[in-house]
Amino acid sequence: MRAMPPAHPFDDDKLKEECGVFGVAGVADAANFVALGLHALQHRGQEAGGIVVHDPEQGFNSARRFGYVRDNFTSHKVMETLPGPIGIGHVRYSTAGNKGNTAIRDVQPFFGEFSMGGAAIAHNGNITNADQLRRELIERGSIFQSSSDSECIIHLMARSLQRNIPERMKDALRRVEGAFSVVAMTRTKLIGVRDPLGVRPLVLGKIGDGWALSSETCALDIIGAEFIRDIEPGEMVVISAERGVESFKPFEPKKSRFCIFEHVYFSRPDSILEGRSVYETRRQIGVELAREAPVDADLVCPVPDSGTPAAIGFSQESGIPYAMGIIRNQYMGRTFIEPTEQIRNMGVRLKLNVNRALIRGKRVILVDDSVVRGTTSRKIKDMILDAGAAEVHFRIASPPTAWPCFYGVDTPEREKLLAANMSEDEMRDHLGVDSLRFISLDGLYRAAGVAEGRDPASPRYCDACFSGEYPVEPADMIEKGFQLKPAAE
Repeated sequence: MRAMPPAHPFDDDKLKEECGVFGVAGVADAANFVALGLHALQHRGQEAGGIVVHDPEQGFNSARRFGYVRDNFTSHKVMETLPGPIGIGHVRYSTAGNKGNTAIRDVQPFFGEFSMGGAAIAHNGNITNADQLRRELIERGSIFQSSSDSECIIHLMARSLQRNIPERMKDALRRVEGAFSVVAMTRTKLIGVRDPLGVRPLVLGKIGDGWALSSETCALDIIGAEFIRDIEPGEMVVISAERGVESFKPFEPKKSRFCIFEHVYFSRPDSILEGRSVYETRRQIGVELAREAPVDADLVCPVPDSGTPAAIGFSQESGIPYAMGIIRNQYMGRTFIEPTEQIRNMGVRLKLNVNRALIRGKRVILVDDSVVRGTTSRKIKDMILDAGAAEVHFRIASPPTAWPCFYGVDTPEREKLLAANMSEDEMRDHLGVDSLRFISLDGLYRAAGVAEGRDPASPRYCDACFSGEYPVEPADMIEKGFQLKPAAE
């Protein structure tokens, strides 16, 4: 998926996951389960969603819509058009306020009709050699219907000479570079695949006699499914009524490089990643931050909602009271109408408000998950000072974000990342706060359960947005002139 302008002036100051995938097989009315799963994954994609199902009598049916799952996939009128015991779905991140910038044909899942029957796929991640593949496929006669890199997979499958869909998918994905967690379906099979590095998450669940695949465990919870296990990096599972869950390893084995920002921000705090509670990791980040960057203050306040677990951990470790100094408007939707320049200039205040009675005269520690461009951080600091705070100290629950992500995260270009152009002290002065400290990369690894910290020779996670060390070279971006971090830097 390609990035586009944000919907609101403060929405470009966070890194954004671009999609979530979900699928079920062996259940009655699969579309209802898929809709519930996508609702639980809405944080991973808010621009659009789609569902594809198969019914033995009616064949394949699909629905793709712009907007939230709750607005599109809850009415009987829509759901009645999606019968069948097997289905998959996809939510796409909202990177544009103007839906005209995105065509409905870009909304997944994508469907293809092959000689041995139809298949649909939903993809979370980013194909770093998609431009090269697209040129090659077009030269050989393929006709693309969307601008999505994910469509390359369908065309590669169509050109494979293998005799069944799973084997064609293996063929196709062996040509793909970058990050992919794929949920796919045929008339009778549900398929899940993770790339060899396991950058993006994918989990397996059991519901009654059926099965589910999901980007996160929180979506299994909502449908009452039992979490079975993570799909392993480089693994393909093929699920059918006849054979149950079959596991294949179609790729050359590689050391796992799971995205560490899933632990920091992307995933829901009630999910389990690699056997570890996301909430506990984020709380432990706050503990590490308090050890690495203590400060004398009166209150620890989260920047809601993503800074909350880290703020709790910081408070517990430091002994400084935790307080809700900033209140989030839970009803601030992305479709908020902004009729005047005056309202547009309210910016963050439409989304966040300061608890003035609590803040006045206090030395406040603000805990946030990240600083990207710094625009939102400056506005929040101004709000806290306007409310009468004596001091403002920022503590950030991730290292400085100095490099863009090319594996499925909507990131600004490097020149627009504050940490790519300023030191920590310069960022402190730019933001106008009394102090600014980020957790170290070693501290982040310790919080994620790696006691010895980060091994520079063999990192446990993909941390390219912090380190500039890309586990898969972004071929398309290098072709366009992107400069990798020099080896000696």
